[in-house]
Amino acid sequence: MHPSLSLSEHGTDVKTPVTKEDVDCIKAGWLTDNAIAFWEEWLERERLKEYPKADIVLLRPSMSFMLRQTRDPLTLKDALPNFSKTTHVFLPINDARDVTIAEGGSHWSLLVVSVVDRVAFHYDSLRPTNRQEALISSEKLGVLFGKELRFIDLSESPQQENGSDCGVFVCLQMQFLLLSRLLTAQATDKVNMSLGGKLIDAASGRKQMFKIIEDYRKEGERRRSRSLSPFNKKDKSKSPPRIGEEDWTMTSQKDTQET
Repeated sequence: MHPSLSLSEHGTDVKTPVTKEDVDCIKAGWLTDNAIAFWEEWLERERLKEYPKADIVLLRPSMSFMLRQTRDPLTLKDALPNFSKTTHVFLPINDARDVTIAEGGSHWSLLVVSVVDRVAFHYDSLRPTNRQEALISSEKLGVLFGKELRFIDLSESPQQENGSDCGVFVCLQMQFLLLSRLLTAQATDKVNMSLGGKLIDAASGRKQMFKIIEDYRKEGERRRSRSLSPFNKKDKSKSPPRIGEEDWTMTSQKDTQET
């Protein structure tokens, strides 16, 4: 992928502008906002769509940050998703504090809010680094929902072994809690939101994320290639491709020599 090109410019219909820089960080590094936003979009497009009745919001990192930094969260109602029927919200939490620095901060964690149960669960792979940021985000959401949320900082959250896997932990935990806990539960079930004893394989997670992006890129290039073909039904040209003149010249010279 060229450094200046996003997935959408490769012919895909992916909205998140994933660039080479984002892909490089997925291979080995601290995940960017775009990398996490792409993961959320993929979960929505490829997983949540199988559960049309689910009203679960995966809030993007930029919106999560804006929510925490805004003094009155009610002023953001028009910018945020409609939460009127939402049952759960997933928020990537970043410890950035300076709004003037793009891609700021040094640590990611995950906040999962059950609106119906009025509780917010915080999963921090480097406890207690993001506790305060998660607590503030929980309080701001409570104002938006018009209900006080109980904040639980889960002490048994899986812990990372280096300084760069926090974003990958957020993505994999989000996937597990969404697909293996919330979306598979029956209406009468009491869902266990603890991740105690859960092993997070960050290396495999990075490979999965990279493969998904590569699959999107390749499919986008196939689409673009088909759209450029004169045999495509949508192509307005009625002329088929023509043989190059150099091929005719070479053939004519060969025929003359043989006769």
